[in-house]
Amino acid sequence: MAKEQPQRREVAWTPLWNRITESNTKIKLTKCGKITLGVIMMVIAAVVIGLIVYFVSDGKTPFYYHISFKVNNIDYDSKFEKPYSKEYMDLNKKIVSLINETFHGSRLRRQYVKSHVVQVSRAKGKVIIHAVLKFKSCYKNNTGKFWDRIETILHQKLTGETGSLCIDPSSFKFSDIEMPTAENLLNTCCGRRTVTPSGNKVAGGLNAEEGEWPWQASLQQNSVHRCGATLISNSWLVTAAHCFIMATDPKEWNVSFGLLLSDPQSQRSIKDIIIHEKYHYPAHDNDIAVVHLSSPVLYTGNIRRACLPEATYTFPPNSEVVVTGWGTLKSNGKSPNILQKGSVKIIDDKTCNSGDVYGGVITPGMLCAGFLKGRVDACQGDSGGPLVSADSNGIWFLAGIVSWGDECALPNKPGVYTRVTYYRDWIMSKTGL
Repeated sequence: MAKEQPQRREVAWTPLWNRITESNTKIKLTKCGKITLGVIMMVIAAVVIGLIVYFVSDGKTPFYYHISFKVNNIDYDSKFEKPYSKEYMDLNKKIVSLINETFHGSRLRRQYVKSHVVQVSRAKGKVIIHAVLKFKSCYKNNTGKFWDRIETILHQKLTGETGSLCIDPSSFKFSDIEMPTAENLLNTCCGRRTVTPSGNKVAGGLNAEEGEWPWQASLQQNSVHRCGATLISNSWLVTAAHCFIMATDPKEWNVSFGLLLSDPQSQRSIKDIIIHEKYHYPAHDNDIAVVHLSSPVLYTGNIRRACLPEATYTFPPNSEVVVTGWGTLKSNGKSPNILQKGSVKIIDDKTCNSGDVYGGVITPGMLCAGFLKGRVDACQGDSGGPLVSADSNGIWFLAGIVSWGDECALPNKPGVYTRVTYYRDWIMSKTGL
């Protein structure tokens, strides 16, 4: 059988049709046309349960506060700027443990939800900690009293026993903060997710779950999904250059976030599309572009950014990675409404460049991932989407960008991705990230 020419993971140019199953369930009626007693009791029970759930959880109003203070016995380190660094995570753990201890042993232990270090700044060589705290309370009308209690408890702790942290009490500052801004800060750390289920559609994959891959975005031309993309900051996405070979006008494009194409959680128009200067269709090299959103998207539990690896970061051959997208489930197949995920493995360049695979066309800016037996792969419509890898701390880094391959999930034809580390400096030059 003649060898097929490599095909780009092109976008699907036909509209997607949602597969929604309507319920045929109906309320059973008696001969007199009245709802049966059993149904009435079920309705009452459902209402009661709903009220209980409301007052136990949703009935409580969330409150958010920003605190800052100086730590005199910790020297500032530039690594604190990277939320995935060991230095930052160790510092965050110490601060959060102190705050947890403070409130778990107080009269507000049932109202306290969580805290997180959102920034570490510098002051005369030492660190200034900026943290956001979240509480939930039923007493919405007593916000002033609630404020005073929290501030008092914190101030007493910071002027007392603080373990290994030598805190300057005079530097303590306390203020409230609006919910959207606070949630954005609480979820600002890259590569983290609220859902960590197991499992292996992409071609041969499975349905994703809400919040499982929060950096995934859909690039849409005239409101039709064309490509995937990865959120790397509030304002920037990274994707494949070939997504724009037929349309480069930002006004034709928009971006959506969320698990379902039919029900996006957030949408944005596009301000600018920057394609790599050395990308020349139909060549595969330099298949990368960055997209500037018209306005920043706020982070939530289900919308977060992936971590960008440093140029020196390595993704070893045979390590497990995950590709996600709304592409077809097989070559020239149907496109799903729900985000798909596929677990694959990185294939070393030598193997991928062998005569049985891609015969020497893989360049340093490319990365192969999949299985030589086929089975799981990106497909049409997944172009530009993320290939991510988790480090030992469970933080997810962007390893590749879906670029090209021979059809989908064929034996000896794994997916070929744009290698993000190779273009790390280019991304920095265009986005500042």
